[in-house]
Amino acid sequence: MEKLFSYGTLQLDTVQEETFGRLLTGKKDILTGYVLDKIRIKDIAVIETSGTDRHPILVFTGDTSDHVSGTVFDITTNELKKSDEYEVAEYQRVAAQLKSGVTAWIYADARHVR
Repeated sequence: MEKLFSYGTLQLDTVQEETFGRLLTGKKDILTGYVLDKIRIKDIAVIETSGTDRHPILVFTGDTSDHVSGTVFDITTNELKKSDEYEVAEYQRVAAQLKSGVTAWIYADARHVR
């Protein structure tokens, strides 16, 4: 199984059903060293799935006082590929350690990944 930290639209039931064909189960956790910003999505399919063209995006700061709350989901490798297909080019998937000590995949601003 893969660990995926979600702080945005991948937490929505409608997005999970459309992307993975099921609802995910997860645990709350915190990512440090990042803040949230917003981007405007242009991909019509993503907008239709999420219901909005404004999505949150993680921006790396490296400051341990910065943190983002979210949910860590257990997903399969195939589902991770599906989440890659859902996310637009402005996001880059990278591994990060969460406050709990769990290492999970995150989708961060591709312009600011470390």
